[in-house]
Amino acid sequence: RSPLERFHSFYFPHPLNLSKMKRAARTFVGRHDFRTFEASGGRRKSAVRTVHQLEVKREGKIIRFTIEGNGFLYKMVRNMVGTLILVGSGKIRMSNFKKILQSKNRELAGPTAPSQGLTLKRVVY
Repeated sequence: RSPLERFHSFYFPHPLNLSKMKRAARTFVGRHDFRTFEASGGRRKSAVRTVHQLEVKREGKIIRFTIEGNGFLYKMVRNMVGTLILVGSGKIRMSNFKKILQSKNRELAGPTAPSQGLTLKRVVY
């Protein structure tokens, strides 16, 4: 891992299955109750959000997640990425992934990914 990138990327030391991560990412696209991926402390009237796009793309040694939606819950993106990493590492099976989203139970999802590398690129009203 590069010491120059340590504040701008999250290092994961194990191989990841990108095709499984891409398949799981497609499950997030659409209008869902994302309560499963909200960290405690979130303040909201509703956990229903629409994810318009979730792209998982390899660029050399980097895996980039691009997520577009109509709004995000507290730590929702980091929790989604943490869960996708568990899918890619084989710790969560694809057959269970949709059930995790529908469960509305934070304990079933993956850990919160570190904030390094998280970048808000654009807000559109």
